Amino acid sequence: MDQIAALPYRISRNGQAEVMLITSRERRRWVIPKGNPMAGLAGHEAAACEAWEEAGVRGFACPAPLGAFNYMKRRRSGATSELTVTVYPLAVTRQLPDWPERQERQTRWFPLPEAASAVEEPQLQRLIATFREQPAPGLAGNILPAIRSTTRERFPMLGWFQSLMPKQGKFFEQFDAHAATLVAGADALARLLHREGDIADEIAEIHRREHEADDIIRDVLQDVRRVFVTPFDRSAITDLIGVMDDAIDQMNGTATSIQLFGVTEFPPQMRDMSGIIVEAARITAEATPLLRDLAANSERLHELTARMIRIEGQADDIHDEGIRLLYKQACDANDPMKFVIGREIYSHLEKVVDRFEDVANEIQGLVIDHA
Repeated sequence: MDQIAALPYRISRNGQAEVMLITSRERRRWVIPKGNPMAGLAGHEAAACEAWEEAGVRGFACPAPLGAFNYMKRRRSGATSELTVTVYPLAVTRQLPDWPERQERQTRWFPLPEAASAVEEPQLQRLIATFREQPAPGLAGNILPAIRSTTRERFPMLGWFQSLMPKQGKFFEQFDAHAATLVAGADALARLLHREGDIADEIAEIHRREHEADDIIRDVLQDVRRVFVTPFDRSAITDLIGVMDDAIDQMNGTATSIQLFGVTEFPPQMRDMSGIIVEAARITAEATPLLRDLAANSERLHELTARMIRIEGQADDIHDEGIRLLYKQACDANDPMKFVIGREIYSHLEKVVDRFEDVANEIQGLVIDHA
């Protein structure tokens, strides 16, 4: 790679993603924080540093790049050269009032379509535009409630008959709600491993989100038994919500192990795995609304699940490197319990990512069967 960049993002209250753009120094055009690779830092770590220096944001950078784009850089001599920039998503947790380049740049949060239009590079436009697409609410979703209400008023017998028809359940809403617990749990886990907050508070937050997820899966299983007509095969519904629930369960297992053994310091590999978990949860939260129309959204779902599987492979590499270093440190310190405890936490983190890969596989199966 010639340069690295961060794509700082946050999820607004309405569930839509926003990205932060900054102005360049000379032309004052909208760009993303970028710079040269830094000695001793991985690409995503250097990108996080650039986001802090140029935009004043802190957060969790995913070690798996989102993609890359090319642009023409003008040198001081007047010559130009084409550079390739590798982009890492950065889940923003803090926006600080002061930062090194505050006097040199402007910053602004943009909805994705506006951000894509604001930048000049076509490849970067595509990266931003496809970062988190949400399906627009269909016309039917807006008018059907009114039609049903009017119909019942005009035809009371029809309304009575409809009340006897089997209900369709709220499976899509339940998938969305469970995905929201995954995002919240992943954020809390990342804050825990990055020491961004109080350890006890973050552990309590993960426990709370796991309990919320349990309530949701209980409702799903009740609806599967109660509802006569379901949008997918019953086994597909239970399999998907099951692996989603396994992911939050493993996050909870990670927090419980940390609490049980009193761990307060976490190596870079654990923090990097938490960044991948944050990204996997974001992908899941984007994918679940798309399940409402598998045929129309099959291509996007394929892109999302393919990325989920790619970052799972990178998490495996990070896990293996962490285990190797942990073993060496334990041997050097003649402290076998250090290895036992660390391996327990690594095992839970690996299983979290594995469960997200299972989510990707279940979604791919739905697309194959129903698109």
